[in-house]
Amino acid sequence: MEYAIAAGCDGFEFDVRYTRDGSNVLWHDPDWQGLPLASSDAAVLTGQNGTRLAVLEDVLKRFSNRAYLDIELKVLGNEESVIEALQRTPPQKGFLVSSFYPEILTRLRALDSALPLGFIFDRNEAPAVWRVLPIRVLLPRHDFLSPALVDEAHALGLQIMTWTVNDPARMGQLAQWGIDGIISDDPKLLYQTFHSH
Repeated sequence: MEYAIAAGCDGFEFDVRYTRDGSNVLWHDPDWQGLPLASSDAAVLTGQNGTRLAVLEDVLKRFSNRAYLDIELKVLGNEESVIEALQRTPPQKGFLVSSFYPEILTRLRALDSALPLGFIFDRNEAPAVWRVLPIRVLLPRHDFLSPALVDEAHALGLQIMTWTVNDPARMGQLAQWGIDGIISDDPKLLYQTFHSH
């Protein structure tokens, strides 16, 4: 996260799951060092060096005034506490709560009608779904993008961002299509692609 900001990027994306005792931990996979997150308490999620698995509140406190945050919810069930954390420490540089799961987005919208939501997809059947979701941002994987999709999203008043783009030529092509944001594994390359002289 610090690396992305230091490289010059506007913000970063991160994944959130929740533990048995309701902590919103940052982790992509359902297990952490062999422990299923959904059936483990946050207190046991500590590495050998004593560091604990980061939680959403940590990121909000550290970066809410410094970065655009794309908060991806990986599982259904802890939407209320995510909203409460955002209300306690509102991101000042913009943010998005995104998910692959329409039911998560629908639940979030029911809880907070003003929350900026984004739908992530990487499969062919998803385009039939996004048009009826309560979203502000569409996030297709980059190989599902086309100029027509960018134009349609914009015509509907949506932003469109994409992932995971690690090739400068592809970044340039997507920018020409009018993409609003690019997520990359290489923040330095992403920044340099658009800021080289």
